[in-house]
Formats: sequence, C-alpha cells, structure tokens
Amino acid sequence: MPHRIVGIDLGDRRIGVAIGDAATRTAAPFATLSRGKRVADDAVVIAKLAAEQGAGEIVVGLPLNMDGSEGPQAAATREWAEAIAVATGLTLRYRDERLTSERAERRIGTGARGRSGGPPTPSQREAYRARVDREAAALILQDDLDATINENPERRST
Repeated sequence: MPHRIVGIDLGDRRIGVAIGDAATRTAAPFATLSRGKRVADDAVVIAKLAAEQGAGEIVVGLPLNMDGSEGPQAAATREWAEAIAVATGLTLRYRDERLTSERAERRIGTGARGRSGGPPTPSQREAYRARVDREAAALILQDDLDATINENPERRST
C-alpha cells in the first residue's frame, strides 16, 4: 500500500495540491494547478501527479458551512472528487476545510507589495493566491493525517 497521499484544496479556478507521507505523518505544499474545462482534464493531471509521487490516496477538502452542514459548494466538491476518484482509481477521503485558507494566509504572511509599496500587481496577487492554495492543501492533508492517527492508534509508528 502506498504511503504517499495527495491533498487537494479545490477552488473555482485553481487546485491547491499537497503531498503527504502516511509513514512520517507529514504534509507539504506541492503545486497549484489551473482547473480544466472538464473534470476529465483535471483527472488526467491529478492521475499523472499521483503516479509520479507514488500516491494511492487523495484527500479533498470539503467546504462545509460554519455550522457543519453541507451547502451547494460541498455538493459540487463531492461531485468533482468522486469523478476524480473514479477516473484515477485513487482512494478518496474528505476532510473538513473550514478556515484553512485563513490559516494558510496567517502561516505565509501577507502578499508582496507593488512598486514603491503600492498595491500588488495582478501577477503578484495571482502568485500569492496560488501559494495560499498550496498551503491550504497542506493544512487539509496534515489535519487528515493527524486525525487518522488519532482515530486509528494502531497506525502510529513506534
């Protein structure tokens, strides 16, 4: 069974990706992908990435409402993730992603400023958002790795 796991922070335009290792229980930001026009386009890219990284599982952040209920965005995420899992053959798990983007922003700090301290350029804003997406994916995956160990103590390494 592969020990590597792909973590996903799904957005409307971008997909934040992290790679984790179940044996060491660590997750790290990896890449930010542009969403394809079709789920099949995303599946091809994710399948290739998972194969290159030796991953057999995918953890997708589920955007729950603050009260824990699922709204339209959670339903759309489930539909996308299930299609990805079928197309790639990866085992799928979901992890609550509430506030991960805010946590990611706090972790990496504020974005770059433009010339002379002015507002950031569009490319600087896009690079910052991509970095936040990767970091959020790592937080989602790390939360899952931590929860899996707490839920399944026999998976702890000695």
